[in-house]
Amino acid sequence: MNSKLVRRSKSKQNGRPQPAWDVALLYPNQGVWTEEDYFALETNHLVELSDGRIEVLPMPTPLHQWIVLYLYRLLHAFAEPKLGLVLTAPLPVRLWPGKIREPDVVLMLRKNRGRIAERYWNAPDLAMEVVSEEKKGRQGRRRDLVEKRAEYARAGIGEYWIVDPKKREIIVLCLKGQAYEVHGVFKKGMASSRLLPGFMLEVACVFSGPEL
Repeated sequence: MNSKLVRRSKSKQNGRPQPAWDVALLYPNQGVWTEEDYFALETNHLVELSDGRIEVLPMPTPLHQWIVLYLYRLLHAFAEPKLGLVLTAPLPVRLWPGKIREPDVVLMLRKNRGRIAERYWNAPDLAMEVVSEEKKGRQGRRRDLVEKRAEYARAGIGEYWIVDPKKREIIVLCLKGQAYEVHGVFKKGMASSRLLPGFMLEVACVFSGPEL
């Protein structure tokens, strides 16, 4: 059978349209993606590179985005311009060769601005992640609570904030040696930073959502 007919027959099985599987052939197989492949990828989705595999992150909810921007505004107002630069995703952060993540909010202190490259940041001084809830189970929670905790510590990110809308809590982790120790688990009152003395925010306000 003609190859075009084969593809056409696969595209409509049982009378229902099927995904354009052939498009996947334009990209490397999982497990062999390089940084060059990653940076050549054009998409409006957040995508991370981990051990030769790409991970497409879920589209954020409006509440997720509101929390990210709320955190950004507070951190930006505290840190810029004297202390450092604050940005939000999408921004590739290269933890080490072959490991690229997209933290929700990042801070690079002025003294470490040499870590900023043209296409990405090397490990920032502070990273914040708003925990994602995915339809496919606990993948998003594990990524933020377990995997990135180990990765960010290995990369030398001095402080990691895990902002959890489901539990309405903020965990602030500070690097000690090659691992994080818990600076605080904040469920109410003010969450504070050790890296940035004086930087605090009201936990309840973080999870209050937008007023319309």
